[in-house]
This record gives sequence, C-alpha cells and structure tokens, in this order.
Amino acid sequence: MSFSAPHAHDGAEDQYFWQGESDVLLQNMNMPDADLGEDKYFEAQPKFVRDGFNRLRWTWRYDTPEKYQHSVKGYYRMISGIDREIAKIRTELEKKGLAENTVIILMGDNGYFLGERQLAGKWLLYDNSVRVPLIVFDPRVKRQKDSDALALNIDVPSTILDLAGIAPPKTWQGKSLMPIVEKSKKDFKRDTVLIEHLWEFDHIPPSEGVRTKDWKYFRYVNDQSFEELYNLEDDPKEINNLAKDSKYAEKLAAFRNKTNSLILELSDDYSKGPSDLVIEWIRNTEGVTVIDTKPEFGWVVPDGAVSQSAYQILVASSKEKVNNNIGDVWDSEQIRTSASSEIEHGGTALKSGETYFWKVRIWDQDNRLSRYSQSQSFTMGNPKATITTPNSFQIDKIKPVKFEKKGETYFMDFGKAAFATLDFTYKAKVSDTLIFRIGEQLDGENINRTPFHRSHIRYQEIKMAVNPDQTEYQLQVQVDERNTRLRQGATTSKRFSGFDAV
Repeated sequence: MSFSAPHAHDGAEDQYFWQGESDVLLQNMNMPDADLGEDKYFEAQPKFVRDGFNRLRWTWRYDTPEKYQHSVKGYYRMISGIDREIAKIRTELEKKGLAENTVIILMGDNGYFLGERQLAGKWLLYDNSVRVPLIVFDPRVKRQKDSDALALNIDVPSTILDLAGIAPPKTWQGKSLMPIVEKSKKDFKRDTVLIEHLWEFDHIPPSEGVRTKDWKYFRYVNDQSFEELYNLEDDPKEINNLAKDSKYAEKLAAFRNKTNSLILELSDDYSKGPSDLVIEWIRNTEGVTVIDTKPEFGWVVPDGAVSQSAYQILVASSKEKVNNNIGDVWDSEQIRTSASSEIEHGGTALKSGETYFWKVRIWDQDNRLSRYSQSQSFTMGNPKATITTPNSFQIDKIKPVKFEKKGETYFMDFGKAAFATLDFTYKAKVSDTLIFRIGEQLDGENINRTPFHRSHIRYQEIKMAVNPDQTEYQLQVQVDERNTRLRQGATTSKRFSGFDAV
C-alpha cells in the first residue's frame, strides 16, 4: 500500500490536511523550534539552493511562527493517521487468521525538512532528506531488534522476492534484508553506498555522493565545485563542512573518486554519454585553429539511447570548469531536439587566441538522462577571407566486428564504422570476378538490397576483378550524391563517401 500522507499539498493555503481523529493531538503545546533554524545555516547554502524550491516551500509552511506550528503539527497528525490505518490492517489480518503468515514492511519514500536550515521538502543529500524509516516485521522472528546496517530502498524488492522464495534478477543491486531480520547476519559488509537525486527540474539542483556509517560526501551535479564532506560520528547534524579544510584534502579526493567509480560501476547502458565529438566536422581538434566565430558542434548518440530527445552543451573557459560541469561561456540548458550535428555555438562570443573546452549530454527517447561526454578542447583563430575552418583529415583502419562464412559467401559487419574504401587480401587460382554487396541495413540475416528509393538507407553492388598475379586489393566504394553535393546556400561542403556498413 502507498499513503499520500504525510506529503503536503503545494497549492493549498493550509498545506497539510489530516483526519478528524487527529485534531486532539498536540493541542495546547508548542512544537520545538526547527533544528539549525538560524540564518547562518541557510546562508551557508549555495545560491542555487537558496533560490530554489526548498526555500520556496519553506515560505509556504514555516516562515512565520504560526505557519510553523500549524505545519509541523499537521505533519505529525497525518503520520498518526497512517498509524491508525496500519492498526486496522493488522486487526483484519488477525480476524482472517493471516497475521502469523504475513510479513509487514513499513518505510518512507524520502526524508523531509521540517524547517531545518530554513528549508522544506526533500531532494537535498543531508540526512534529513536521505534517511527514511524502515521496519521489517516478521511474526516468525521473536525479539526483533534495531539494526544499524546500511539498508537501502533498493533492498526492499530483493527482500520481497526472498520471502517469496524467488531469486532476484542478476541486474538488481539491492540485497535481501532477511538475514539481518533473522539475525543470521549483523550487516551486509556494505561500507559505502551511492546516494543520488538526479531529477532535472527547475530550481531543484541535482546532487550525488556517497555515505558510510561515519562519513558523508556529496556534490551538486551541475556545479561540482560545490562539495560537502562531514564526519557523521563527530558531527551528526552535518554542520562543519570539512571539504573546505585542507587537512581533509586527501579524504575529500578519496570520496570524490569513490563517487565517480560507483557511478560508473552501477550505471546501465542508458547512462553512457555521447562520443566522437566534432567541431566543424573535425574529430581531433588538437593543434587545429577554428576560425568560424560560431563553430558547429556534433556528436554520436550512444547505442543504448536508441534515439535522442534532447541535449545540453557546456562550453567552458577552462578544463577545471568543464570538469565541474560549469558552462561559463555557454550552457545551452536542455534543448528539445533529435539533432546531434551542426549545432551552432549560442553563448558568449569566442575570442581569438583563447582555448575553450566543451562537452555534451543527452536525453534518450524515454527521457533518461545520460552522463556527460568526455570533454574536447579547441582554440579560436582570427577570421580570415577563408569561408570556414580548414578540415583535418583522419584516416582509420577499421576491422569488422563480425566475420562469417555463409556457404559460398562471406558476411562482414563493421558496426557503426564509416568507411570509403575496403582493403582485402584474396588469392585467386584463376582470373575471376568477386561481387561485393554493401549496405547499411539488414533484411533478416542478409543485407537489404532494396531499400525504399527515397530512404536514407544506402545499398550498392560492386564487382571486382581478381587474378593469380595479385593478392592485395582495395575496393573503391562508389560516391553517393546525397553525401557529397553542396547544400543550397551553404558556405562549405562537408564531403563524405562511404557507409555505416554491414
């Protein structure tokens, strides 16, 4: 079951509503003031937190003594309503004779700020927000006790499958809590957990970090220069940010690296960032001077995304800034489009002689957000009479990712590699002709030889004479007009001949 309580109702003046039975609770008393409620704790927050939704909600609920008393009492009255509902459920289980055969798991979906640091809501990675109540009641286990094992919300599905005698899928990262409940284990030997809030929403800054029993590290995704580090054993209220103390520089670096490694380890294919970045269609920009004052960016969408629904480009004035996800020259923010090439610079004017750094991330077809790509640098030159940046040609030799003999034919799949020629070795006993069928799409297990005539899918058949006096050959792929013709009104031609081929 899922309860809406004790969530507030943002659009309502009173914010909190509860059942009539709870009216009698907390009457004729004042709730204690919010912990860390002084101005200094709010002012210690980054500006994007101070200006964010956590603060706005605080003004709705807690910014006057009257609002504070109403809202905090309302919060606990709503929780009391949940207690009564659970009592009704347990009574019904008893009536039906199911109480001794029913495990009850009670948890919250998130922690909650009740005015601490002059904030409201959830979302931030302080313990007020990330810690939740979690109770596993198994009537077969007598004298259940509290445990300080690091349990996660992703452990609950694995616990339910364990109770049902079903093995969880191998991709699940959660663990069953039952060995702790049954006291066969004291903990999971889990010393560090990844904590994340990655929802991209205006005025709610996403954040990520790690927590151990005694330490907490987190940073803000869109400006990683804001880091916080706490010794929870000595500082359980998370007041003294040790990230700014040089004595803890080594520990800070260790937690930062642990966060990076856990993100990579626990991410799925949907999280992979774009690759093969280009500027002005140049892949390797090292040593190349870009003279277009508004250069165009491009990238390859990761396979797991299937298709792109949006992108965000960052252009920074330094390597440090781009590594911290700060686009001080241009932050495109989220742009809703499937376009991943010829994206014109839209930020501050680029200066001749300056070196810049850029990277990109995308949202996939299901609106899942990828990681950022690796960054790429480029240097601006002086605009001249030339119409565009000179191209730098890069030649790669690509091996097929699949090579199979099928009867009298050979099948080669080059994945997503684009090529203009094909080198091969062939020992002919007599003079003969080989037939090559090259295309971009499969039809079953064979190449699609008849793509729709107005489609962007290419196919061609090439005949190659071979003879006993020669063993090394190079097949010239025929130039396709759609890849080479000048676009109407374009200032430059971007010429390619070749295939993303199978």
